[in-house]
Amino acid sequence: QVQLVESGGGSVQAKGSLKLSCSVSQNTRTCMAWFRQAPGKEREAVAGIDTDGSTRYEDSVQGRFTVSRDNSKRMLYLEMNNLKPEDSGMYYCAAQSIGAVCYGVTFTERNYDNWGRGTQVTVSS
Repeated sequence: QVQLVESGGGSVQAKGSLKLSCSVSQNTRTCMAWFRQAPGKEREAVAGIDTDGSTRYEDSVQGRFTVSRDNSKRMLYLEMNNLKPEDSGMYYCAAQSIGAVCYGVTFTERNYDNWGRGTQVTVSS
């Protein structure tokens, strides 16, 4: 059973920065993504990265967030700059089938088989 463990969340003022990390218990080159869920709202995709390192971003974070991966360390990252209060929420790391390769990021949740427990991000105005 693969495990994903997020870290790096916290409280920050608007326009501040945070870097989230996700450790993966198994080697993988599959598509991985960050999702977030604010209280009372549905979970939404934020950013993702595929086997080749191609990335995709949700429109509201484009230009502010950067997703990256280090397969040698089994790590996924999300660098978040110029944070806004509306970026607040629980951030989840997700991975598609661990043994697969994946070209082209999808933001469809059902395509992601593996999920972490989340790390909280709170941005105050």
